[in-house]
Amino acid sequence: MLLSYLRERLRLTGTKYGCGGGGCGACTVMVSRYQPGTKTILHFSANACLLPVCQLQGAAVTTVEGIGNTKTRVHPVQERIAKAHGSQCGFCTPGMVMSMYTLLRNKPQPNMEDITVALGGNLCRCTGYRPIVDGYVFVVIHDIDCVFQELPPQLFDQEDLLPLDPTQDLIFPPELIVRQRDYQLFRGERMVWVSPVSLEELIQLKTSHPQAPLVMGNTNIGPDIKFKGAWHPIIISPTRVQELFEVTKTPQGVCIGAGCSLSVVKALLEGLVQEIPEEKTEIYRSLLQQLGNLGGQQIRNVAVLTIFIHFIYSVSNLTMFCIELLQIIVLIGSIPGGRQEILLNKDFFVGFGKTSLKPDEIVLSVFIPVSRQGEFMRAFRQAPRKENALATVTTGMRVMFTEGSSVVKELSIYYGGVGPCTVSATKTCAAVIGRKWDEQTLSEAYTQLLDEISLSPSHPGGQVEFRRSLTLSLLFKFNLQMLHKLWEMVWTGSLFAQLLQPSLQEFQAVVKGQSGDDPVGRPIMHRSAISQATGEAVYCDDIPKMDGELHIVLVTSTRPHAKILDIDISEALQVPGVVDVITSKDIPGKKFRTFTGIDEDILAQNEVSCVGHMVCAVVADTRKQAKRGAALVKIGYEDLPGPVFTVEEAIEKQSFFLPQRMIERGNVDEAFDKVDHVYEGEIRLGGQEHFYMETQSMVVVPSGEERELKVYLSCQHPTYTQESIAETLGIPSNRVSCHVKRVGGAFGGKVTKTSIIACITSVAAWKTGRAVRCVLERGEDMLITGARHPVLGKHKVGFMNDGRIMAADLHYYANSGNTADESLLVIEKILLHLDNAYNVPNLRGRSVACKTNLPSNTAFRGFGVPQSMLVTENMINDVAMKLGCNAEEIREINMYKEVSLTHYKFEFDPKNLLRCWDECKEKSDYGSRRKSIAQFNQQNRWKKRGMATIPIKYGIAFSDGFLNQAASLVHIYKDGSVLVSHGGTEMGQGIHTKMQQVASRELHIPASLIHITETNTSAVPNTCPSAASFGTDANGMAVKDACETLYQRLEPVRKQNPEGTWQTWSAFIQKISLSATGYYRGHDLHMDWEKQEGQPYAYYTYGACCSEVEVDCLTGDYRTVRTDIVMDIGRSINPSVDIGQIEGAFIQGLGLYTMEELKFSPSGVLYTRGPSQYKIPAVCDIPLQFNVYLLSGSDNPHAIYSSKGIGEPVLFLGSSVFFAIKDAVAAARVEAGMVGPFTLDSPATPERTCLACNTPFTQKIPASKQGSFQPWALNIP
Repeated sequence: MLLSYLRERLRLTGTKYGCGGGGCGACTVMVSRYQPGTKTILHFSANACLLPVCQLQGAAVTTVEGIGNTKTRVHPVQERIAKAHGSQCGFCTPGMVMSMYTLLRNKPQPNMEDITVALGGNLCRCTGYRPIVDGYVFVVIHDIDCVFQELPPQLFDQEDLLPLDPTQDLIFPPELIVRQRDYQLFRGERMVWVSPVSLEELIQLKTSHPQAPLVMGNTNIGPDIKFKGAWHPIIISPTRVQELFEVTKTPQGVCIGAGCSLSVVKALLEGLVQEIPEEKTEIYRSLLQQLGNLGGQQIRNVAVLTIFIHFIYSVSNLTMFCIELLQIIVLIGSIPGGRQEILLNKDFFVGFGKTSLKPDEIVLSVFIPVSRQGEFMRAFRQAPRKENALATVTTGMRVMFTEGSSVVKELSIYYGGVGPCTVSATKTCAAVIGRKWDEQTLSEAYTQLLDEISLSPSHPGGQVEFRRSLTLSLLFKFNLQMLHKLWEMVWTGSLFAQLLQPSLQEFQAVVKGQSGDDPVGRPIMHRSAISQATGEAVYCDDIPKMDGELHIVLVTSTRPHAKILDIDISEALQVPGVVDVITSKDIPGKKFRTFTGIDEDILAQNEVSCVGHMVCAVVADTRKQAKRGAALVKIGYEDLPGPVFTVEEAIEKQSFFLPQRMIERGNVDEAFDKVDHVYEGEIRLGGQEHFYMETQSMVVVPSGEERELKVYLSCQHPTYTQESIAETLGIPSNRVSCHVKRVGGAFGGKVTKTSIIACITSVAAWKTGRAVRCVLERGEDMLITGARHPVLGKHKVGFMNDGRIMAADLHYYANSGNTADESLLVIEKILLHLDNAYNVPNLRGRSVACKTNLPSNTAFRGFGVPQSMLVTENMINDVAMKLGCNAEEIREINMYKEVSLTHYKFEFDPKNLLRCWDECKEKSDYGSRRKSIAQFNQQNRWKKRGMATIPIKYGIAFSDGFLNQAASLVHIYKDGSVLVSHGGTEMGQGIHTKMQQVASRELHIPASLIHITETNTSAVPNTCPSAASFGTDANGMAVKDACETLYQRLEPVRKQNPEGTWQTWSAFIQKISLSATGYYRGHDLHMDWEKQEGQPYAYYTYGACCSEVEVDCLTGDYRTVRTDIVMDIGRSINPSVDIGQIEGAFIQGLGLYTMEELKFSPSGVLYTRGPSQYKIPAVCDIPLQFNVYLLSGSDNPHAIYSSKGIGEPVLFLGSSVFFAIKDAVAAARVEAGMVGPFTLDSPATPERTCLACNTPFTQKIPASKQGSFQPWALNIP
């Protein structure tokens, strides 16, 4: 593939590996081709991970390095994403840059829709997307006032930007214009690639090799080869056969070559819609509606019509191809000159990915007719994400009325997602044809449709009730639109507004009198942002390959609970290039790691306890060889009885990690007897994959003498990895040095499992004596490394008629997986935050870490707090629904109001918590919008709006006091330049940028003189993890200490030469030491669980968030209309970095509570192993209006420069969207005659939302009897 060619052969590492399946956009490049017919150059963005190099003959490929760099000239597109603070960890940034660059090459003055569409195929886990979009909106849209009526406060100076100058862009190589198109044949180790030029050559090849697939965009065959192990000895690529790209327009319709990309088809149809009369464009408009949601821009640019005809799947977005009007022209290879016209109907699609086409038949073109008088078409889809996601259910519907009446003359209804292939509702259509289109007819049609389309309760993909409900709901949507047509009313179009609106970012100005040279408190650009935008920033896998370097691939268990009988590695060792297979027997030192007092094997020795348990590892010259060898390792198992997967099973079998935790204030049982109401409820919260853009990566290099190892890796806790490797190899820690330049995202997921994988890699390097590289593929990473803990939360609450909560008893059951990892610490933090912002006089919490046979879960941003507080806020919500009032009223009544003690007897002042709450309500215009929402809900039956305001009180620092210390090392060189090393790792949170600001202030020098070096255990030893939102607090104080020491040493020099400059002072000549260590002891924090009291946190970060959503009750889809966040973060050291952390955390929380689902099979196999199955938020999911306000006038004496930690707290505020959805659902349930508390588990996916709305269509679906079938997926937790 092009990606490996660029990275490994050409050493162009700016193009990143993120998923390998075209789902994340990290590998985006621009491909340019000369079009002989029009004599123009076509530029399009594409995923390098799916582009075969063989297919690029005659094309020019532009990577991020090709458009600009820091050595020559940075391109404006690179500069703007950097200066707009749109790059945090930076791993996704080159892909974003290339998507935007390609857009500008094709359309120098794009509009907002163009920008969001161009970025729709790119994922980012750090920023929340807002600064990326803003950076490009403000610089490429010239008439800015037509987009944003008023400019928000600026985090960057728009005037200080390079102008866009298209004349400076690279030209298309002239030699590619005159190059001849010849028949091409490439022979690989196991495969032959043939690229014919003429139609005759294509037919001859297909006749000779009927089973050979035709590859155009490689969006289907490529993933099958990579992820499913498909193998084709010969591949035919007809990308240069001109007849496949011809377009013919006639009065009857348009004939489109089967090789045309979906982007070309989309552009063609958009033009036709403008050219021909509106009544003839029904089918074109419907196709456009579906094409716009199909994949990202990169996929649409290369995917072709052939894919959706040869390999159409049940979930294809192009169900509209099946409406019995489209025809394909097929070439029959076995008959000379043979051609056949085939109607796309129910007989054409015969099974999953199968059609009636014979192996030697080739689709030449597709004919799409114009609409006839009285003929209407619509396409609908419902998907886990609004864009770039395979649909759960999709449908194409066509009706033709008898002229001048509402009598149905023709009707076609096709569904995808409700069977192995596209399904035709033939009986339903027959029951409607010949009758008037009215409520009675449609009512009978719903009944017929329900009988006609049925699904097994174990249907692959699950969501059976939802899918069946959607078949009815989507027909009802079609009915509504047809009634509009019959009544000659204008359909209003899309449910939701699509364009992003003006957003505000407010922050404190620096204190009056602060020097202009002092960068603290100013919105300084991330110090590596430019390098990240140009692709020059080096990540772990970008380190050049070393001489003799090997690659390692892990072999994992395929059983959830079994004894290992034997491991047969003989066949693996026979694979060319395979050097060795590492098992637990090869570990010279400790064969386990200990987390929270519980041991975990590095490699399984006698038993496996989950699918994904690491058993051994294959080491080879290349990754492909290692992967091939890993597939040949044979492990003999003896299954053990009774695997445990859910918390209910763990409770039944008492399968827990000890100790369990409990905390209580007051007398809860006694209080329940004295309240007006007692209510019990529960909520289930699913897990969440970290989905850091850079997968687990490391390179271990033996030095060759004195048993030294250098380890280059992507992790949050290099010291722990150093200790782990040393103990595993049985050598002192001083022989191991760990180096972390930067981390492409982590979120808690690069601590424990990273250290274990590093141990395995180190054993391989130790045994072979050669450097070993380990880079996990996305699917491996998701399977092995664990996720956020799924939790079952139960509450019993006692409250008064006026809303005062007098007693609460909460139980938390966390699904820890097969090992303890950090679960015991997570369940402790769950209990420490169960009060959130509420002063409940009688409060009890109990938490349990359940031991199950799923992959071990681990730390994740928030560390149990998002689970803890969701249960608490759900309890508040239930109280409000029982009393018939808004939840915000109950929240206000029960908030801490004055200096108070928490349930663990720690005193604090909630003043700023209340300020955040009040300002959030004021800035969000809560009162008037509440009234508007009520009015909207009265006027709309199938659309509902909801709103929720959520507070947070989040404890900062580690409750184990020894983890709060930090150290630094600062050197001043003779030329005046300064080198700073500290114990924190840069993973996008901007810690290096803030340390540069700290050093600049303390040394009184410009930041340009200061360089922050890599995190290195040889420079700063015994570091603590970069976690708990405490990295800046601890390391900042350590850097400050070192700089203060140096500045004091320089005092005699300053006095001798007060007029001199930093560079001219002669401290070295005067034998003054210019190197100093800094140290910060940290807060002495503790928690005594026996006494149930302590001071586990240094201080609290406060905030409040108000979100409004609009929900489609028929499908469960929603859109966040507006979000307002007010955060108290003291005096921000860098507002641009902190606001970026706030926005990114919120969007990650939005994903947790509304989108992201980990799915496991009944045997414990993880289904969701990549972006095609697991959906994180994309550009299309950010709030249409996204405002962030930093609380003014706030100080914090407990942290450096009066700042506060902010990395984790805001993630929970994403739950405001969850509760806004629940508020909208409650409004829908009222119309169904249902009031009072109801269950809505997290995430509030469209499935759960739709079923909770309880529309007449969901009521028609009979529930499957529990226990009578095996579900497709487990109900985790």
